[in-house]
Amino acid sequence: MPSDRLGKVLAAAGVASRRHADALIAAGRVTVDGRPAVLGEPVDPTRQVVAVDGRPIGATPSALVHLALHKPAGVTSTASDRHAALTVLDLVPRDLVPAGSRLYPVGRLDADSEGLLLLTNDGAWTERVLHPRHGVEREYAVAVPAPLGAAAREALARGIALEEGLARLVALRPATRTETAALADLLDPQPAGGLTWYRVILATGWKRQVRRMLAAVGSPVVRLVRVRVGTLRLDLPSGRVRPLTSAEVRRLAASHPVAPGAPGPTGPRPAPAPGPSREGSQREEAER
Repeated sequence: MPSDRLGKVLAAAGVASRRHADALIAAGRVTVDGRPAVLGEPVDPTRQVVAVDGRPIGATPSALVHLALHKPAGVTSTASDRHAALTVLDLVPRDLVPAGSRLYPVGRLDADSEGLLLLTNDGAWTERVLHPRHGVEREYAVAVPAPLGAAAREALARGIALEEGLARLVALRPATRTETAALADLLDPQPAGGLTWYRVILATGWKRQVRRMLAAVGSPVVRLVRVRVGTLRLDLPSGRVRPLTSAEVRRLAASHPVAPGAPGPTGPRPAPAPGPSREGSQREEAER
């Protein structure tokens, strides 16, 4: 195997995404032939010993794994966390993980959020899905106590000032009765009654962005479920996991890059301002 950049070698070995691999190197957790590794250095894992936290990685790249998981609330979206009672990897059956592979989440969902989460050991694919220039959207079903008023909708359409800057949504609309009923069939526990559901789309986002934006307009989020990543929609009951098909993997990696300077999903384009609707403000009797 010819020499390659260390971050790429770590990603190919299933250690982490390219970005996370560079973070491991910068933190001093990677060694090459026993010495601390340097960011960007070329290595040949067939001739040199590359180790992470003292454990050598394999010279042969692991078989690539791409999984979809319906993360329940209360489960941590990390590969390992000594403070967490349960992580997303604890939900993955062993027969879905080839020997020697290390899976990690593609992005994160907050512990109190639920829904579609991707798991892989494919660093290059992870970058395609996560990097903002590829414009892979995330769609969420959001439950709030009552329909959003006109002032709240207008504020969300203009954007909400957060510590990181002006936060915008790609789109915000009332959820349809059909969407909400179908989602309820996948959720555990079942949604509470008396809630109003919306659909929210982000292209890139900051930590807890949707919750913080809605809290800023006086509408705290009761339940937040990621229902779509790019072309892939949530189709699993809570806590279940399945392999992606080869077609799903290709479609997720085939997003069109966002041109520099083009109006992006978090740029000046305002979100559609939804008005009250019978379907959007419907109560949850149909969901029991």
